[in-house]
Amino acid sequence: MSETPVAARGGAIKVSAAGIAAARDSAAQAEMGAPPARDGTAQARTTFAIILSLSFCHMLNDMMQSLVPAIYPILKASYGLDFGQVGLITLAFQFTASLLQPLVGLATDRRPMPYSLAAGMGFTLTGLLLMAHAASYPLILLAAALIGVGSSVFHPEASRVARMAAGGRYGLAQSLFQVGGNTGSAIGPLLAAFVVASGGQASIVWFSAAALIAILVLVQVGGWYARNRRTAAAAAPRSSGAPRARIAAGDRPHLPRGQVVFAIAVLVVLLFSKNIYTVSLSSYFTFYLIGKFGISVQAAQLHLFAFLAALVVGTLAGGAVGDRVGRVPVMWVSVLGALPFTLALPYANLFWTGVLSVVIAMIMASAFSAILVYAQDLVPGRVGMVAGMFFGFSFGLGGLGAAALGQIADLTSIETVYRACSFLPLLGLVTAFLPRQERLRAAG
Repeated sequence: MSETPVAARGGAIKVSAAGIAAARDSAAQAEMGAPPARDGTAQARTTFAIILSLSFCHMLNDMMQSLVPAIYPILKASYGLDFGQVGLITLAFQFTASLLQPLVGLATDRRPMPYSLAAGMGFTLTGLLLMAHAASYPLILLAAALIGVGSSVFHPEASRVARMAAGGRYGLAQSLFQVGGNTGSAIGPLLAAFVVASGGQASIVWFSAAALIAILVLVQVGGWYARNRRTAAAAAPRSSGAPRARIAAGDRPHLPRGQVVFAIAVLVVLLFSKNIYTVSLSSYFTFYLIGKFGISVQAAQLHLFAFLAALVVGTLAGGAVGDRVGRVPVMWVSVLGALPFTLALPYANLFWTGVLSVVIAMIMASAFSAILVYAQDLVPGRVGMVAGMFFGFSFGLGGLGAAALGQIADLTSIETVYRACSFLPLLGLVTAFLPRQERLRAAG
C-alpha cells in the first residue's frame, strides 16, 4: 500500500492514500447527509477544533440573542412601551430568528456559502450596535429583527459544518454544538443583569465585542469549509465511480415521501413534548420554588442553575450514546423515560424537587441531538434545511410555550402548570411510529 506524507501541525505524519480518499468521501457524504463510513476511518478524522469553534460561536450567538428579552424592562421604562409593544419586539425577533431558518438552510443546501456564517454574525453585530443607540421604537424593532436574522443564518449552516467535521460521529458533534448554545442562553441574562442593568441601553455596545470575536473565528471556520469542499471536489474525479455514486445516492430520501413526512411530524411531536416541559422549568421554576416552599430568590436561583447545568450534561451524553446505540433508543429514553420523574415532581418536597429536576433535565436534554441527526438522515442532501427547521421549531416552541404557560399560571396557579405538564412525556409513545435506523440504511 502506498503512503503519502501529509503536513500536520508540529510535523509531518504519514497516512495511507486509501485513508485520505476515504476521509474525503466521508466529508462529502456528511455534507450531503449520507450515512457514515463503516470502517472506522471517518471516526478517526473527527475535527474537534472545528466543532469546538462552532460550539464557542454558538455560545456567543445565543448569549447575544438572549439579551433581547433581558433588556425589555429597560426599554419599557425608557420609551413608555406597553406590553403589546414589547410583544411586537418579540415578534420581530422571533419571526426572523425562527421562521427564516428553514429558508436559509434550503438556500445553502442548494448553493453552499462557506463564509455565510461570518456574514450572519455581521447582522447580529449591526443589530446590537443599532439596539445600543436606537432612539425610537421603530429602530428598536429593526435592531431586534437584525439580531434574529443573524441567528437564522448561523444555526442551519453551523449545524451543517459540524456534521461535516463529525467524521461519522454525528450525535457527538451536534451535542457539542448544542452545549455552546445552552451555555450562552444561560449566561446571557446574567451578563445583562450585571452590565445592562447598571449601564443602561447604551451599554449593549460592549457585547458587540463578542460578535467581532465570533466573526473572526467563523472566518477561519469558513476557510476550512471552503478548503474541504475543494479537496473533496478535486479528489472525486481521480477516485473510482463508487464514492461518487454513493454520494449521489445519499442525496435521495431513503424512504417514500409520505413516510418521510410522517416521520418528520413524529419528530416535531417529540420536540414539542421536550421543549414545552423544559421551558416550564427554565422559565418558571424559581417562581414555583419560592411560592411552594418559601425559599429565598438566591436559593431558587441555585436550583435553577443546577437544572441548567444538568441540561448541558444530558446534551453531551445524548449525542455520544446516540452514536453508539442509535437515535431511536435515545429518543425513547429521553422523552418517555422522564415520565416517572415528571409525575413525581409536583408532589415532592424541596430536596427531592431539586433532585428530580436535575434527573429530568439530564434525561430530556439528550433528545435534541438524536432528533436532529435522525431527521437529517431522513432527508439526506437537505442538512441545512432540516437543521434550520428544527432549530427554528425549537426556538419558536420555546417562546410560544413560555407565553402559553404564563397565561395558564395567571388563570390557575404555577403548581397547576407543573401538574399538567407532568403528562407531556407520554407523547414519547409516538416514537414507536418512527422507522428503525436499520430500515433507513436498508432502504438506502
